[in-house]
Amino acid sequence: MRFNYVVNGNMAKAYGRDLSISTKNSVEICREIRGKPLDKAKRFIEMVISKKSAVPMKRYLSEAGHKRGIGPGRYPIKTAKEILKIIKSAESNAQNKGLSTKDLFIVHICAHLASRPLHFGRKRRIKMKRTHIEVVLAERKQVETQK
Repeated sequence: MRFNYVVNGNMAKAYGRDLSISTKNSVEICREIRGKPLDKAKRFIEMVISKKSAVPMKRYLSEAGHKRGIGPGRYPIKTAKEILKIIKSAESNAQNKGLSTKDLFIVHICAHLASRPLHFGRKRRIKMKRTHIEVVLAERKQVETQK
């Protein structure tokens, strides 16, 4: 299912097309950071890259080792680096629109399976991995209440 967001004045988006990363790992990372504030999501991805925090595997968990506190989990470093690049790109797009970066949160992030080119050589049938990533950020203003 594909969601098409109408990008309003308080939203920014970025796409990553034909990335050479695992779609299964991308789905797990996207599920974990969806709906979180931008700074919290970036901090989580940086902790995954430095192997301080694991990504919990909820859907694609076969042969995933147990990690303390989360159950089955992995450290998909290459995938996390690519997703972090796209999130930073969306953040810079938001800055160009004049949005406040400390009020941004991830409205929509998803990973799609892209067309996979054939790998030429002796083993003709091997396909390489490709993934599309799309990110939509929105600005959420916090309203102060008067007492």
